[in-house]
Amino acid sequence: MAEKPHVPDSIKRDSITQEAAANLATTTKTVPQMVGMSPRYLTRLLPWVEVNSGHYRVNRQKVVLAQDQKIQFEFEGGDQQIQARHLRTLSLFQSVDDHVLEALAGKFKGKTFVAGDVVITEGDPGDTFYILLSGKAEASQLGRHGRPVRLGLMNAGSYFGEIALLKDSPRTATVEARTPLSVLTLGRRDFDRLLKDAKGLKERLLAEMQHREELRATLANEFGEQKLEIHTGKTGEDELTGTHVAYEEQPREYALTVLQSIVRIHTKIADIFNEPINQVREQLRMTIESMKERQEWELINNADFGLVHQVAPSMRLATRNGPPTPDDMDDLLAKVWKSPAMFLAHPKAIAAFGRECTRRGVPPATIELFGSPVLTWRGVPIVPCDKLEIEHGTSSILLMRLGEERQGVVGLHQTGIPGEQQPSLSVRHMGIDARAISSYLVNLYFSCAVLVDDALGMLEDVEVTNYHDYQ
Repeated sequence: MAEKPHVPDSIKRDSITQEAAANLATTTKTVPQMVGMSPRYLTRLLPWVEVNSGHYRVNRQKVVLAQDQKIQFEFEGGDQQIQARHLRTLSLFQSVDDHVLEALAGKFKGKTFVAGDVVITEGDPGDTFYILLSGKAEASQLGRHGRPVRLGLMNAGSYFGEIALLKDSPRTATVEARTPLSVLTLGRRDFDRLLKDAKGLKERLLAEMQHREELRATLANEFGEQKLEIHTGKTGEDELTGTHVAYEEQPREYALTVLQSIVRIHTKIADIFNEPINQVREQLRMTIESMKERQEWELINNADFGLVHQVAPSMRLATRNGPPTPDDMDDLLAKVWKSPAMFLAHPKAIAAFGRECTRRGVPPATIELFGSPVLTWRGVPIVPCDKLEIEHGTSSILLMRLGEERQGVVGLHQTGIPGEQQPSLSVRHMGIDARAISSYLVNLYFSCAVLVDDALGMLEDVEVTNYHDYQ
């Protein structure tokens, strides 16, 4: 018997297949999507100031007593030996000759402490200078009621005891290691040997120290700015002393930076494949979105004007135990207490703070920001931003005051530029080359300024990997 011929399933069907029908249908398409696009809350919330000629000069009252900076280490090859250039950060050593600093740097010795160890004790004789390499230490003094009063936390780059190298004065505070601590130490004996070889150095250092103490007592206010003579309670005809406000002779000037890119597209693509979605428009839109993502990263991390690099030493805090707790956030608010506008934190840091609040039974309130719920603390929004970097499981949390009228943080841009499509962003057609490729130049000009030091604070060493077991 002859076999029946094979009939394809598509012919056996009583109706047309979905696949065949789809060839006659009009497909609905989206514009291109990208995972890397974020809400960019920082650039949306920053008040943007118009600048002329691409420059913005911040005039301030003159500082007569500069604050000491933290020591920035740059270890090479794993060698944790301090370099002379690191010591130049300290006001005590700023006028010391290079060869003397080189010899001094070689006399530092490493030492470690475990959590709970007392590094120095209030009232004991001081004879050693300490520089923290890693870990956290807490300084405290005995208070009026006989209990220790916490003075603050110190982390990598902090130092204490430099006065003990020159003066036989007792320790003014107790310092205790809160975590395993690695330090570099310099004893007075080694320091004195060096001073014998550098004639007149000790006298010069003592004179400079005395000068700073006199400035602190007479000419500088608590912020290091020149003190103004203002009288109160005078009666009769006593002669008033005059005063004036001194300005910085060399104020900081911010120059707009630029992000640039060239978008290329073949004219055949732009001519033929242009419906229903405009190819040139979408190429430019996606490039601009990527450029604005980079803009927000630069506003935070740029080495010249990025916010994390503009935080003054006095406005930097370390977390007490690692994770960001309500106490840590309160300490930060106590730093930026004049009209704080917003915290800025990585989403993982916000989640870590939420876990600490949950553990303590104090869930933070939320508000709506651009249509999305955002956590707050003490009424100040905690704005998420993934441009704050995470390194070795730690990040930072910023707190800022905003606006020129409040002496806060401002964004800088210049509008009215040729080919402007958005404020300070231009798109200009560069022409068509011999290969029929059309090119478009995209420029974005911007910067960021902190008008006074207390407008921006930062919580450092924020651990984002800590979890609690509630069982």
